[in-house]
Amino acid sequence: MDTITQVVTIVAVLLGALTTYVTNHLMERSRHRAALRVRWDEKKLDAYAEYVGRVRASIHASVLLYEVREDLRTMPRGEHDLTMDLTEAGGAQALAFERVMLLAGDAVVDASHKVQEATAAIGWQARGVVDGTLDEWRGLHTTAFRAINAFHQRARADLGVSGSFEGEQHTARGLLLPGSRVGE
Repeated sequence: MDTITQVVTIVAVLLGALTTYVTNHLMERSRHRAALRVRWDEKKLDAYAEYVGRVRASIHASVLLYEVREDLRTMPRGEHDLTMDLTEAGGAQALAFERVMLLAGDAVVDASHKVQEATAAIGWQARGVVDGTLDEWRGLHTTAFRAINAFHQRARADLGVSGSFEGEQHTARGLLLPGSRVGE
């Protein structure tokens, strides 16, 4: 074998080894990125689901307090206890909101701020901090459910989930409010 053939053989072996190394490195890096993306998506999904659950719990606590305050419902628990429940639910919601703030992108964060504003308005009227009619109360809930639906939509997009459910028909399904009292 002459020298040129040996050099060509050595260069081909080195080039093959280098190509194999680079390919394996890029594949491992891609696999690592995919694993991180899945891990963060799982954390986001948990945070988003917990947040919506806490929002719903706050709204439910507000509804109970409002209905008792406005004599739409009687319960063995008093207004003070229901106010404390609402305060506790609001604290849990705030912690869940902070977790969303840490993990979410801009669109989800903006949507969650709107949810926070809408649920705060519901809580204020439930506590009697702000006066309002039953129709205004219902309007606050419509606004809140629109904000929750927008949050869902942004969260789904952030997680790469396809499909859509925005619209008035879906928002109206979320309103579980009492009917008007006779004479109102």
